[in-house]
Amino acid sequence: MAQVMGAAKFERLFRMAAGLDVDKSDLRRLNDFVQDKIRDLLIVAEAAARANGRDVVQLWDLPITKGLQESLQAFDKLDTELELDPILEMVTALPMLDLAYSTEVEEQMPRIVGGLTVCLARTFKILDPKVKNPQSEHWNRAVEIFNLLL
Repeated sequence: MAQVMGAAKFERLFRMAAGLDVDKSDLRRLNDFVQDKIRDLLIVAEAAARANGRDVVQLWDLPITKGLQESLQAFDKLDTELELDPILEMVTALPMLDLAYSTEVEEQMPRIVGGLTVCLARTFKILDPKVKNPQSEHWNRAVEIFNLLL
C-alpha cells in the first residue's frame, strides 16, 4: 500500500499541529489509522447515500463532526498540501463499497486525511500534555478514542 504522505511531510505536520516529534516508524501507524478511519467514514457515508435513494456517495454524506471540521480548518491554516494520488491509491485499495464516490469526495480526500492527522496529533497532547514523541501506549489510546467516536 502507498504511504498517504511522505515521512518528512508527516513529521512536519505533527510538529506544526501539536509540537510533536514523530519518526518514520510512526508513519506505518499513521497509514493504518488513516486507512481505518477513511473506511469508517465511507461506510457511514454509503449508508446515508442509500437512505437518501442515491447511488453515489456525495461529500455531504460523510459524517464530518464539528470537531473534525475544525481540524480540517486547522489543516488548511497549516498551509501544507497532501498529494491526491497516494491517497486515492489508499482509498481504492480498501475493500470496495457498493456505491461510487463523487468527484467532490475524491477531491476532498487529501484535506480529510490532513484533518484526521491534525486531530490525531492534538489527541496525543490531550492524552498526555507532556508527550514529545508518542509511544505505542499513546497510539493505542488515541486509536481507541477514535474508534469510539468515529
